[in-house]
Order: sequence, then structure tokens, then C-alpha cells
Amino acid sequence: MARVAIVGVGAIGGGLAALLDATNLHEIVLCTRRPLEALTVDTPAGEVRVRARNACDPANAPVADWVLVATKAYDAEGAARWFPALCANGAPVAVVQNGVEHRERFQQYVSEDRLLPVVIDLPTERKAEDRIHVRGGALMKVEDTRLGKSFAALFGAAGSRADVRVELTEDFTTAMWWKLCFNSVGALNALAMKPAGLLRGEAMGRVTLAMAAECVSVGRAEGAHLSDSLPAEILEKYRKQPPDSVNSLLADRRAGRRTEWDARNGAIVRKGEKHGIETPLNRMAAALLQADELGSI
Repeated sequence: MARVAIVGVGAIGGGLAALLDATNLHEIVLCTRRPLEALTVDTPAGEVRVRARNACDPANAPVADWVLVATKAYDAEGAARWFPALCANGAPVAVVQNGVEHRERFQQYVSEDRLLPVVIDLPTERKAEDRIHVRGGALMKVEDTRLGKSFAALFGAAGSRADVRVELTEDFTTAMWWKLCFNSVGALNALAMKPAGLLRGEAMGRVTLAMAAECVSVGRAEGAHLSDSLPAEILEKYRKQPPDSVNSLLADRRAGRRTEWDARNGAIVRKGEKHGIETPLNRMAAALLQADELGSI
């Protein structure tokens, strides 16, 4: 049995808690800013009431064997406040966040040998502070290392069940950029304030293809192996989603919360500048979402 602490119990953090609870292997600690009396997760298999203890004070958090960070990408500093207590015995930290800059965000807080970036695909929405709705199974990708294998084992002997699969990969760069290409076009939903069905129209489809193509070009320059057909594949995946599906960028904007535009479209712009690649659609999306966040719209 391991004591697994989850820092950031939103949609992804709550979903991870339910997946860990299903193993019956671990003591789960939910690290939150405010007391959380219970956490209920609605899954395709039924309702899960997560068995966990709640910690609200970073200074007095219990020592953990693993720490899973599922906060928003912009809150690395807030997440790191939990590390001195949780990682007192050297616990590794899995960063389950959007974007491609997992290590850059946390390298000042955690040594390289204890830091594991994680790419996750988990269709989930936060319905209330204590209730999460998970629409389907989870797919996570991590580096094929000792730490990656240890993380996969947290979710079962083989790191694979009907509701969760953890893949070990030697090409994590491609995994990160594939996900970022998919996430990049979610900015269109957030800007239009409309769910996935928005991208079924012909005009929006063309914009989707062009925005994803910018990310493909930048990702390739960063060493990712991305096919020419990826933008079309991404558009097809969006169009196959239920038309009322809401991505996290849209959900946060609807709720008046800060969004992760910088870790998503902003990162594409930054990396593009590094390689001299123009990214006008992602630059526009990032600028508009930043302006909205600053109250300029």
C-alpha cells in the first residue's frame, strides 16, 4: 500500500482519485485549499464515493509515497507549497497537467530524478466542488523509466484496467505535442463560448485544421514525430464528441475562472518564436484569452 497525495482536486484530480480508489491498494490524501467533506465521482460504471483523508494545511500535510499534481498549469508555485511536507521522505512528483512545459514549471521545486511528466486523456467535468462527472476511461502516457513504471503500478499490477490505461513510451515528446495539438483548438470553443458542436461547421473546421497545423509545425521543430494527417484526425475526434462536450478552457471561462491559455496556445507561440515559426492563429487566440483574463474585453 502507498500513501498517494493528490494536489489539486478539480476535474482531473477528482477523476484520478476515483481511479486510485478503485484499486483498493492505497491511502489517498486529497490536498485542497478548503475543507472537502466528501468527493463523489460519477463514472460510466456508477457512482464512486472516494475513500480519502483531506488535508488543507500544506505545512501539516502527511508524508506521502507519491504526489500527483493536478492543479492548473499556472499554479506551480501554489502546488509546490505542499512539497516540503508531502515529500519529506523524497516522494516522487507526477505532474498531470496540460501543455509541454511540465519540467520547466517544477524544476525549481523538485529534483529531476523525482519528477515525472504525465499526459492524460480523461473526459471529465467538475459539476460542483465535491462532485465530478467522468464520461469515459483514462489514458495516461509516461516515460518508459523506473519512475514511469512505478507510477503505472499505482493503478494496478499492469497499470491497465477497463477504466484506465497507463502507457510507457520512449518518445514522450511526441505524446506531449500530440496532446497539445489536440488541446490547441479548444481555444476556439472558449472564445466562442460554445461546446464541441461548434467545430462541426465547415468554416470552423477550416480554422481548426489551420490552428492544429501550426502546432504540428512547432512540435516537429521540438523533436515530435507528428504526421501531416494529424490536424484532420483532431478535427474528426472533436466532431465525434457529443456536441455538448465542454473542454476545460471553456468550462473555466464560463465559470469566470482563470484559464490555461498560456500553457496551451501561449506555449505554441513561445516555442514557435524560438524556432522562427509563425503561429498567427494561436497568437490571436492567446492574445484574446489573455485580454479577457485581464478584463480588457
